[in-house]
Amino acid sequence: MGALLALASAVVYGVVDFAGGVLSRRVHFAVVSFLGQVGGLVLAVGIALLVPAAQMRSADLLWGAVSGVGSGVAMHFLNRGLSRGSMSVVVPVSAVTGVALSVVCGVLFLGDRPTLVAWLGICVTVPALWLVSGGTGARAEGTARVPVDGLLASLGVAVQYIGLAQAGAASGVWPVAAGRLAAVLLLLPNARRHAPRFRQPPEAWGKALAIGAGAALGLILYLWAAQRQILALAVVLASLYPAVPTLLGVTLLGERVSRGQAVGLASAAAAIVLLTLG
Repeated sequence: MGALLALASAVVYGVVDFAGGVLSRRVHFAVVSFLGQVGGLVLAVGIALLVPAAQMRSADLLWGAVSGVGSGVAMHFLNRGLSRGSMSVVVPVSAVTGVALSVVCGVLFLGDRPTLVAWLGICVTVPALWLVSGGTGARAEGTARVPVDGLLASLGVAVQYIGLAQAGAASGVWPVAAGRLAAVLLLLPNARRHAPRFRQPPEAWGKALAIGAGAALGLILYLWAAQRQILALAVVLASLYPAVPTLLGVTLLGERVSRGQAVGLASAAAAIVLLTLG
């Protein structure tokens, strides 16, 4: 069940990543990032009120808030990188480094002990994520800071996943709600600096809010997965989301898959099997 929840989180995140990447090309990244966290807060609170929480400890809410800070940082720098038109750099850098940091922290500090089969799946996942995201050594003119955006986003991703995994199951979905509130407060000063950018049509606001709500749903699914699976495996499975935008691009936009992406997709499928067995 934990593996299925983590994979469901990856699917939801992949759809959100695809939609967010498209929207960030038309709407300023500060608007997409902030409104997304507001939409996520609304959804998380709504689900938290419906899902019973046996015991809501302050420590769980604090870990949720720490995770939210990571989410805010990740979305800010990811959307900023995407807005510069270098998805082939920022997405693979953030995905691969975020996975690596999370796994290392889980093994060194949280006592995770993946099986040999699971380790093989983890080792397959890292290059698969890079390939399926279209990662290359090329750097377009004017995008010198984009790899930095990817690295900063990856730090946020690691904090997001590690922090949320520390929340107890008895607290229900409230840690995710606390995280969305922390992310909103973190991004609020930047949103104020870009206040004129928020003069967008209602359609753009609605899309940004919906994207954020989808991201919150992905985190809720990850939270439930992490409560049933060791952190390393939950993170790696949930982080396979870059495969989804690639598949959506092929099926919806008629894009062609490169040879490297095809190898990455096949490797990701193999990694899913190995991680599920592990």
